[in-house]
Amino acid sequence: MEPIVIVAILGILVLLLFFNGSPLKPLRLISQGAAKLVIGAFFLFFLNMLGNQFGIHIPINLITSAVSGFLGIPGMFALVAIDMWII
Repeated sequence: MEPIVIVAILGILVLLLFFNGSPLKPLRLISQGAAKLVIGAFFLFFLNMLGNQFGIHIPINLITSAVSGFLGIPGMFALVAIDMWII
């Protein structure tokens, strides 16, 4: 291949990436979701440490970590309410 063809292909790829955005956006969304799951697990860990005095125990699994990580403090209150009144 001639150098002019290679430069033209690279130029077209750069323009496509410029207009379409980076293909790393899905990876960024996945990493943000994983970070929220870890934060939710930490929330639940500290809730279990403090709630042990009051008889509150929420198991730490994927579903409860997702609820507390994505919804935050209101999600934790919802999990406590479900634990106390429904289960």
